[in-house]
Amino acid sequence: MGSTLLMALGLMLILEGLLPLLLPQAWRDTFKRMIELKDGQLRFVGLMSVIGGLVLFLLSK
Repeated sequence: MGSTLLMALGLMLILEGLLPLLLPQAWRDTFKRMIELKDGQLRFVGLMSVIGGLVLFLLSK
């Protein structure tokens, strides 16, 4: 269980780091736009991310 969790965390960090590594200006612009969103809009983005992650997780079983 622990090694699987570490692998998942490592994969997440790799994927999270790709955009700032390859396209730093696009990454910066995206965060500037996200800062301007209202709390409800940010929560919706977070909810969609969680749901998408759960769907991928369930499909991988």
